[in-house]
Amino acid sequence: MKLTTMTQVSVDGVMQGNGPSEEDRRDGFERCGWALGRGDNETRTFISQTYQSADAFLFGRRTYTMFAPQWGAMDPGSHPIADALNTKPKYLASTTITDPQWANTTVLGGDLAAAIGELKATSAGELQVHGSGVLIRWLLANDLVDEMTLLIVPVVVGQGRRLFPDAGPDIALDLVDSRADSKGVTMQIYRPTGRPQYAS
Repeated sequence: MKLTTMTQVSVDGVMQGNGPSEEDRRDGFERCGWALGRGDNETRTFISQTYQSADAFLFGRRTYTMFAPQWGAMDPGSHPIADALNTKPKYLASTTITDPQWANTTVLGGDLAAAIGELKATSAGELQVHGSGVLIRWLLANDLVDEMTLLIVPVVVGQGRRLFPDAGPDIALDLVDSRADSKGVTMQIYRPTGRPQYAS
């Protein structure tokens, strides 16, 4: 399977608290909801279609615990994203959740890199990661991401946890696709290509 990520980020790279105001107030974060209502219908359709194209999903613990009670409780046919999440396999990278209640969830224990490597090698299709910033940073550091989609919202949040840390791996990227919607949200799809080359 191809491992892909999709992340909403601000222009300054913040991904924390993009949803409802109560979603993520860690470290005194007060600017939740900065991405709500920002994309147009075309962008919302793109996001829904992306979820629907997944063959399986991979979650970090925090995003899983936010998604499960919301999307997992929705009735079949009520929303295309819920239908995708509730009918396709879910894999959870967590050392603290051992008995997940969201149906069709498998906890990946032990050697996480080996477990994900096995998933990628065993079948065709797409293994998607949504949210899960800590997990995405780990996947990038371990060269496990095949493609990443950034939905860049035209706002500088000015505080909060960022997708890319101040000190992390350096990664060269090929731009696969790029477009902007009518509300100024840009979609950038990148393919990691190893380490960048630096001028001597």
